[in-house]
Parts: sequence; structure tokens; C-alpha cells
Amino acid sequence: MPMTKVLNAADISKALNAFQAPGSFDHKKFFQLVGLKGKTHEQVKEVFNILDQDRSGYIEEDELKSVLKGFSAEGRELSDSETKALLAAGDEDHDGKIGIEEFAKMVAQA
Repeated sequence: MPMTKVLNAADISKALNAFQAPGSFDHKKFFQLVGLKGKTHEQVKEVFNILDQDRSGYIEEDELKSVLKGFSAEGRELSDSETKALLAAGDEDHDGKIGIEEFAKMVAQA
């Protein structure tokens, strides 16, 4: 399913443009700009499932690195430091990956 089934294409573009520069990614601001903050739990779950490319039930570090590409093919890859910061922000149980409830909590706290 394309991300535009859940989120507005203009919001996705605006959010990606705001974080084009390497090292500039801020997940809280990104979730707000992309319009994810105001979505229902089911819609957040749909976004999670799109980002969980291998369908493991988790977003692992390699998937986090390309999280912006999950929103649009024009998105850039996150730097290693941005990826690690995003993982640290969402990985509450320290298992090295982000589950759906951890992801939903990150979005809610944005």
C-alpha cells in the first residue's frame, strides 16, 4: 500500500523537504509535518506496516536508515547517527528494533 493511502502527498513532500540536509532529521517534527501525529491508532499501524519492509512485525535498524524512503521514493537515507538516534528514541525495551506499540508511542509523543 502506498503511504499516500494514509497521509497527504503534499504533507509528505513538505516533511521530506524540511529534512533534506544530512544530520537534520528530527522524528518529532517529521511526524508532525507529515501529518502522522493526528492519525488514529489504526492509521499509525498502517504506516508502521508500510515501513516494516520485511514484515517481521518490527522496524529494524536497516529499515530505520531508509525510513524517509518509506514515505516517498524521493526521501534520503538517514545518516548512521540519525538512525541510531531514532532507534534510541523508539526502542523502549532495548531489543534493537521498534515494535508497533513503541512506534505508536513515538508518534503520540511527537
